[in-house]
Amino acid sequence: MRPASPPNPSLIFETLNAYQRTAVLRAAIELNLFTAIGEGASDVEHAAARCGASLRGIRILCDCLVILGFLEKENGEYRLTEESALFLDRRSPSYLGPVTAFLGSPDATEPFHRLARIVRVDGSRETGATLAPDHPAWALFARSMAPMMAAPARMLAKLAAGMPPAPARILDIACGHGLFGIEAAKTFPGSTVVAVDWSHVLEVARENATRAGLDGRFHTISGSALEADFQGGYDLVIIANFLQLLGPATCESLLRRVHAAMNPGGRVLTFGFIPDEDRVGPPAQALFAATMLAMTPEGDAYPFSDYEAMFSRARFARSELASLPSGLRVVVSHR
Repeated sequence: MRPASPPNPSLIFETLNAYQRTAVLRAAIELNLFTAIGEGASDVEHAAARCGASLRGIRILCDCLVILGFLEKENGEYRLTEESALFLDRRSPSYLGPVTAFLGSPDATEPFHRLARIVRVDGSRETGATLAPDHPAWALFARSMAPMMAAPARMLAKLAAGMPPAPARILDIACGHGLFGIEAAKTFPGSTVVAVDWSHVLEVARENATRAGLDGRFHTISGSALEADFQGGYDLVIIANFLQLLGPATCESLLRRVHAAMNPGGRVLTFGFIPDEDRVGPPAQALFAATMLAMTPEGDAYPFSDYEAMFSRARFARSELASLPSGLRVVVSHR
């Protein structure tokens, strides 16, 4: 029998120092280091000159990025990994650099500095400032997170395309950047989209809709998704990255209003972080519960059974769990 490994504190130290990994990546993005290397500045001297940085600083930063898996190194020269070339080089259409603006903002990071206190009081008295009406964080979210949501939005639209009949009228609730509704409209050329969000967030969504050539088919309703009049006649409703911000009772109240605004036979696609029933996997899905604990009074990373119960109490006929090619999950609920 193979002897058991002795206890090792490395996970503790790695986790306590994880902020350093974040800082290394953010510094490289801020300095445009990945783009410089992608354009041929593969050694320390050329990379430092391109980035306007010191030789020592660039050398240490590049070596750290090799250790973390963002760069490769051979004979003193650096090159991008496949992922870094696709997502971290500014020249790539899939560039994700803008996401640092929101993920590194005080609204996203500050609550974690007082997480123990939030845990003591269950968050209700310590969190939720970003849920206030017209909070500027959501316009920042819409602008900075759009690159990360572009691929999931396309995947969600493709999933909807496999569920005939084609919708004529689509509702995108708490639309943010609007990409989910926009991709659905592109997938269903005869459809119109109604996007709901705060007015300053809808400005971002309208810009994206204009770039997609949807001006005549993209309409908006300004205000809180929890209070706005959705009007009616919808065949497809998209709720992306929103129900997880809310407590179950608030979710159910919203879903009853969604049910009333839909045509018979319509469906709702709920996209977000949906963990397994035991709430500890997959890691990226399950760990999002900590974000909701830190940033919202009642939000959570809900497993499918919770969504199924909420939609059932809101009078939806049935719900099922679907997966996107990326491994992300979607709840499909039928009116």
